[in-house]
Amino acid sequence: MTGKPRSGVAKGGQGGRAAKPGSHRKGASTGSGGQGKRKLEGRGATPPAEARTKRVKRGTAAPARGDAPRSAARPERPVGTRKDRGDAPETVVGKNPVVEALRAKVPATALYVAQGTTADERVSEAVAIAGKAGVALLEMTRQQMDRMTGGALHQGLALQVPAYSYATPEALLATALASEAPLLVALDGVTDPRNLGAVVRSAAAFGAQGVLVPERRAAGMTASAWRTSAGAAARLPVGRCTNLARTLKEYRAAGLFAVGLAGGAGTTLDELELATSPLVLVVGSEGDGLGRLVAEGCDLTVSIPMAGGTESLNAGIAAAVALAEVARRRRVAAG
Repeated sequence: MTGKPRSGVAKGGQGGRAAKPGSHRKGASTGSGGQGKRKLEGRGATPPAEARTKRVKRGTAAPARGDAPRSAARPERPVGTRKDRGDAPETVVGKNPVVEALRAKVPATALYVAQGTTADERVSEAVAIAGKAGVALLEMTRQQMDRMTGGALHQGLALQVPAYSYATPEALLATALASEAPLLVALDGVTDPRNLGAVVRSAAAFGAQGVLVPERRAAGMTASAWRTSAGAAARLPVGRCTNLARTLKEYRAAGLFAVGLAGGAGTTLDELELATSPLVLVVGSEGDGLGRLVAEGCDLTVSIPMAGGTESLNAGIAAAVALAEVARRRRVAAG
């Protein structure tokens, strides 16, 4: 027979059970199949959180028994340091910049060498210094290095430098107050990392305990700044604050005198009588000088006496001149 099956009978099967209304399965059976009683009972009360140990979030592996939690495995940052939002590892590229950075002992995590790079003197020196310093040596294709450096002229060498860990303003202040002659340097609007490096170098040379920079519109401790500091950045902390004017107010409340360098100030550096006092020397950019709020937050502003025709000095040189004069006054006072 080729006629249509009678209603309510599964097609092609003898004794087939009737399908549930709306079911898409062939031969679906009616009723609950014995499940109804258990469904009515439910799963019971939800167990407490500590008892729910079997379920693992999708995409993660269940921790092995006895393993430490993930948060405990992260290394803790030293007290008094911070990594601000936006900081990221830096890649130094090119044979000369890489060799200079390694010579200056810029902290690095890896030296990358592109396959096929000629092993000339600079490449050999970079590999040798990195090996002695314990920097990882990694080889990659030129295509990989092109992608990593964003198409920059890398010459087959690249150096990975981690983000700098800045000291907190409070840590800088505590370090200064713990010394016999408290002296800090604060920079306002200095955007050239080489100027920052030069200031760090001068601050270390003339007895300062640290350098403070604002978070925004200011140079950070890049590889260029570190290299210009000639190794001073390894022993002198650099701090970072969110608001320089407010931080200076806090420093003054703690007992430091804030002295700002300003080209139009009526008092010259020669007339500075606070040189032997606990100081924070505030240096602005060559073009704009000190910001209004920062200048108003200083106890005193002084100018550097110069011969006629010279309008200004860059931040690195101005800081060096002022720090040298402060150090000289303190040596004289110490007798």
